[in-house]
Order: sequence, then structure tokens, then C-alpha cells
Amino acid sequence: MKNILEIKTIADYFKLRNYEVLHPLVGIVDFFRVDESGYTNKSYDGFHYSCYAIFLKDAVGCKLKYGGSSYDYDEGTLVFMAPNQTIEFGGYEPGYVPKGYALLFHPDLLLGTDLAKKIHEFNFFAYSSNEALHLSAKERKVILSLLDKIQFELEQPIDKHSKKLIVTNIELFLDYCLRFYDRQFITREVVNKGTLEKFDNLLSSYFSSDKPKTNGLPSVGYFADELHLSSNYFGDLVKKETGKSAQEYIQSKLIDVAKEKVFDPNKSVSEIAYELGFKYPQHFSRLFKQRVGHSPKEFRASLN
Repeated sequence: MKNILEIKTIADYFKLRNYEVLHPLVGIVDFFRVDESGYTNKSYDGFHYSCYAIFLKDAVGCKLKYGGSSYDYDEGTLVFMAPNQTIEFGGYEPGYVPKGYALLFHPDLLLGTDLAKKIHEFNFFAYSSNEALHLSAKERKVILSLLDKIQFELEQPIDKHSKKLIVTNIELFLDYCLRFYDRQFITREVVNKGTLEKFDNLLSSYFSSDKPKTNGLPSVGYFADELHLSSNYFGDLVKKETGKSAQEYIQSKLIDVAKEKVFDPNKSVSEIAYELGFKYPQHFSRLFKQRVGHSPKEFRASLN
């Protein structure tokens, strides 16, 4: 049985690192200041978080497993964890010593703030570890400067400005990460194009097989799994490359296939609907009219 440590509070993680807690809801660990003898990851198979955790890894030799895949950290890598996520350790190279920083904050810190309303917009909290953010040297400096600002506030006596300044800097930190991820999508354009080609091929194969009849309409999650990506990362990749959401992209392909099938006068609209994976023909007709401007029957008649 796997030994998973529950990280319910900031203090739980800081106790593990023999690190002083300055604030009950937020904290930064500087691994350069952690006593290696107190580093006890090796006694656990993984952590389950009840708080947000962001890790800036500056050391190689650490392997993590997330979503069934392993990932080797490179220098200057950011990984994001949201509450109720579990990350497993995949082993360490001999002599491995952690380097970098960890920023942890509890959801309660965000109560009553603007960030609480937008935290779910940062999809990278749901990316897999193999979809981590790889920072350039300049980007790393920006991240470190923001960590310094947060740490500065943590070291001051708590006053009426403390929470606002800490949360504002965390929000700025996340906004920069969003920008850096956009840069990463651009710099990986060739890889992304290959992923889209595979996506197109998977879509074509799906609709030309019996899978729609047996499994129904394909979901975004289905194709993300086939491409070994998290649903959020896959959705963001498709959106940035095509301007469409992954669901819209799937529906566009479905409508293209539907148009070809509607062209066949020997098939009824109900037959076509079932072949495409719809449980109810009226749902197919409604979607077809929304996307094409005509019902399937009207579209067929216009072709004659």
C-alpha cells in the first residue's frame, strides 16, 4: 500500500522541511536553506495537497509521477498543484539534493479577494507534471522577484495591508505564469502542430469506426487521454492553435462528417444521428441547424 502524506495545512509541509511557519495560510520554502538531514520525502510515496502548491525546481535528479507518466525536472521548471491533487515520487538519482523554492497558500487566504473569483481561470493548476512551465533566465528572475516580495511581507508584522499585498503579489505571480505559458505554447509550435495532426487523425478514425454507436459522442477527455495530455492543457493548446475550444473543434469535425452522411438519400436523419453517437435524433438536428443554419432535411433538400 502506498504511503501518501496528507498536506492539509501550510504547517504540515513546513514541519516536514523543518521550516519556520511565518503565516498560517501562506509560506515560501527556500530549499537552499533547508537542512538536508530533515529532507524526508524518501519515506513517502507521494503527497496529497489540500492547498495550492507551486514549485520552482532548480535541480535535476528528481522524478515525479502524475497522471501515470514520469517527468524529469530540468533547471528553472515550475509545477503547479491545486487542492485535492496527489503527486507521487518516481525515484531519486544518487546524491539528489532538492534546490529551488516552494510557494504554498491555502484557499482560505483568498476568501473575499478578487483572486478567489479568478483562481479557476489559471488552467495550469490542472496540467500534468509533464506539462510543466520551463522558464527562461529572464522569466526566472521575474518569478524570483515576486517570491522576494511575498517573502518580505511574510517577514513583516501582520497589519491591515498584509493580506492584500500578499494576495496581490500571488495574483501577479500567476498572471506572469499565464504569459510565460503562452510563450511556451508559441515556442513549441512545431510540437503543437504535430499534436493537432494527431488529433485530426484520431477524430477521423473515431467517426469512421463503430465507436460512436458503442461509445457515443467523443469527449475532450477521450482525445486528451489518447494524446497523453491533461484535458486542461490539451484544451488550451487547441484554443491557442486554432482559436476554437477543443469541444468546438470536435463539433466542427462532427458537422463535416454529418454533411457527408446527410448527402446520402438512403439514410434517414435518425440513422445518421445514431451513427454519429447521438442518443436522440432531435439533439443531432438541433446542433446541425445551429452550426449549418438549416435542419438536416433542409440541407439535404438544398443539395438536390
